[in-house]
Formats: sequence, C-alpha cells, structure tokens
Amino acid sequence: MAAEQPTATVPGDQTRIHNIGYRSYDGPRLGRAYARRSLYSQSLRGAYGLGRSAKSKVLPMLLFVVMCLPAAIMVAVAVATKTNDLPVDYTRYAIVLQAVISLYVASQAPQSVSRDLRFKTVPLYFSRPIETADYVRAKYASLASALFILTAAPLLVLYVGALLAKLDFADQTKGFAQGLVSVALLSLLFAGLGLVVASVTPRRGFGIAAVIAVLTITYGAVSTLQAIADVQSSSGAVTWIGLFSPITLIDGVSSAFLGATSAFPGGVGPSNGVGAVYVLVTLGLIAGCYGLLMRRYKKVGL
Repeated sequence: MAAEQPTATVPGDQTRIHNIGYRSYDGPRLGRAYARRSLYSQSLRGAYGLGRSAKSKVLPMLLFVVMCLPAAIMVAVAVATKTNDLPVDYTRYAIVLQAVISLYVASQAPQSVSRDLRFKTVPLYFSRPIETADYVRAKYASLASALFILTAAPLLVLYVGALLAKLDFADQTKGFAQGLVSVALLSLLFAGLGLVVASVTPRRGFGIAAVIAVLTITYGAVSTLQAIADVQSSSGAVTWIGLFSPITLIDGVSSAFLGATSAFPGGVGPSNGVGAVYVLVTLGLIAGCYGLLMRRYKKVGL
C-alpha cells in the first residue's frame, strides 16, 4: 500500500483572529478634578505612611507623637497644679519644636516628589487628564496639610487641656486661633521650601540632606548673627537679620501681629512696620516656591 502523502502546510493556516472582548467605555469620566483630589489624598496619606509598608509609618508617626507629647505633659502639669496659664504660648509651641518640624519636612518632601522623578512616573501622570498645575497643587496642598496636622494637633491638645484646667475661655480661644494662623503660615512656607529642594534631585537621600541643610543652616547662621548684633546693642539689626531664615520669619510675623513672645535675642521682635515686611517676604516666598515648582514640572513633563 502506498504511504499517505503529508498535506502541504499553507503559510496562512496558522493565523487566527481572536475576539478578546475589547469594548468602548461608556461609564462616567471623572476628569481632572477627581484626578487632582485622588493625587492629593494619596499624597497626604503617604505623608504619614498610610497605605505603605509598616517601616514607612515609623518615622512620621514617631515625629507626630514627639510633637504632641510635650503638649500632653504641659496639660497634665497645668491640671494637676491648677496653674493660671500654660507654660508655653500657642504661638511659641512650633518655634520651640522647630527641629522636629524640620526633620518631618526633610523626610516627607523627598518621599512626595523624588520617587516620582526617580522612577519617571511624572509623565504617566500627565498622560491622563491632569496638567502640571494639578500635580503641583496636589503635592503642595498635601504636604502643607500634613504639616498643618503635625503642628496643629499639639495646639488642640493644649487648648483642650487649658479648658479642662478651667483657664479663661476667651483668652485660650484667642491664643488657640492665633496659634493656628501661625502654624498655617509655617506649613505653607516649609512645604514649599521642602518641595522645591526635593524636586531638584531624584535621589531621596540627597533630598533629605538638602532640605535639612536649607532649614537648619539658615536658622543657625541667622541666630548667630542675631546674637552678635544683640551683644553689640544693635537691636534694629536683629529684626532685619531675621528675614533670612524660614523659622525666624514665622517668629517675626507671630510676634508682630499674633501676640507671640519673640524668640529673638533680647526678646525684642519686629515692630508692626517691620512685621509687615516679614509678612510680605513670607507670602513672597510661598508664591515663589509655587512658581518654581510650576517651572520645574513643566520641564519634567516633556
């Protein structure tokens, strides 16, 4: 019997067309506003390690506890001793614990933006219905909100404790409101400076070191120069030198307009006229940081 001849294979026989079910999307398109809110909430949660690994929660939560613990101790002492006033004014609390605030900014500003630069995810954000302004506003607002929570929470502890100690309601409410204004300005200023510095480098370690340098070296230099000016009995120079450090800017605004006791050498803060300059410089720095971030991310998104 003759062997069966194999069937010749036609090149097109192996080609198949599969219906994998692609369909057009007919649901709601939430748009830029939803994307901006989502980026804001995600970044705010990330500033405290929420939604991230357990290791990422340790430092921000520890710093939050460190910020609130002295306030709780002051409240306990005030209630126990039935004192007539709190040991530290609301407007002075953040100035006293500025090192903790600086460390928080240094740790969380690079986490917010440096990772996006390092892993080149920023162009992916801009491929969606989100623009440069949306990204910058969401990141700026999230870090400023995280800082406000960090700095306002201990003030709330002090306020509740003062009411429990039966201190004067009107005085404590006024001081609490002044403290909130002070830390709101501080949050906007520190968040802007931290994000500008962190956005320069994709390396988180470099970003942390740079933010610490900007916040601490400027304060150390200004404090030294103010001390020298005070020794030389040049009180006018003390107030003008304070314009060159973020924390002394907030101190000057608080002492000039929010009833705070100045931490400047000699305890002499700026007058109302010089205080107006402090306000303008503070607002100018906040606006300048926003402008620099916009310029930076217009180039990153290309």
